[in-house]
Amino acid sequence: MLPHLGRVLVEEVSVEGGVLRIVARTPESVPASCPDCGTPSVRRHSGYQRRLADGAIGGRQVSIALSVRRLFCDAPECDRVTFAEQIEGLTVRYGRRTPQLGNLLSAISVALAGRAGERLAARLPTTVSRTTLLGLAMALPDPPAGTPRVLGVDEFATRKGHNYGTVLVDCETHAPIDLLPDREAATFAAWLTEHPGVEIICRDRGGAFADGARSGAPDAVQVADLWHLWHNLAEAVKVLVSKHSSCLREPAPSLEAPPEVLHPPDSHAGRLAERARRHHTAVHDLLGQGLTVRAVARRLELSRNTVRRYARAVTPEELGPVWSCDQCCDPRCRIQRRPAHNSSPAW
Repeated sequence: MLPHLGRVLVEEVSVEGGVLRIVARTPESVPASCPDCGTPSVRRHSGYQRRLADGAIGGRQVSIALSVRRLFCDAPECDRVTFAEQIEGLTVRYGRRTPQLGNLLSAISVALAGRAGERLAARLPTTVSRTTLLGLAMALPDPPAGTPRVLGVDEFATRKGHNYGTVLVDCETHAPIDLLPDREAATFAAWLTEHPGVEIICRDRGGAFADGARSGAPDAVQVADLWHLWHNLAEAVKVLVSKHSSCLREPAPSLEAPPEVLHPPDSHAGRLAERARRHHTAVHDLLGQGLTVRAVARRLELSRNTVRRYARAVTPEELGPVWSCDQCCDPRCRIQRRPAHNSSPAW
């Protein structure tokens, strides 16, 4: 009737306050295995009592008072001195529910989540809060990910400039599949070899991912990531427009009344552009005098990367304009961009 109690000795069964209480203990002569080395032992160190919630019987909640032993581990090579015995099918480490009840509540949490699951558990009857049900759902392991047909691969930084990894995504379901510890071609190729069946690999222009794809999945079609295509196009257009910004004509005067200016003429964007022009002129003057990039950066109190960027730009316009929402958007756009610290409507 209760197979999970077959390994213990039931000493007492009583009903108190509508709860079925079972008092049980483990046999002294039955050995228990050390969780680290697996060596069986019966040499007792001490004991204590655990209280476990179990599934309902006859419409009553069940509480098990189980006396367990703490045993010595006699294996000389094991670092553990003592351990508490665990009863297979009845106890889990640090658990206060039997596996049967835990599996039942986990299934309820997956199907009904918090509040609805709490109401159903009360009718079983089992006392559990919605927060506990949500915690059980979050603790469940992720289902094993199959091999995707369309695989997206990209890098991410755990420490920018130093440590990088690789994220793999199913481009059809948009679900992450796996994380690789680095961005090397050999690691990516090994993953593809272990997961055959990828037909399309969506990647950026990085050479490591291309080499790994050719090695691990030679029959897969490699395509460029759509985001990178749009990003590269936007960067190319931005550079082209910046180089020819002086050729752009002023817009024709509008017949309508100009909108009210909501920002001062000396805007933040204008100050940034003027400072960039000054730095550009100073960098080219100092480099023309024969100073090194390090010396120019020290004198102007700029980073070396910034000095190199100014040095590559022939004209200040090639540095790119400083876009400001106030210069191109209507007031509704500015309202949408403000921090949402209150619940007042935007308009």
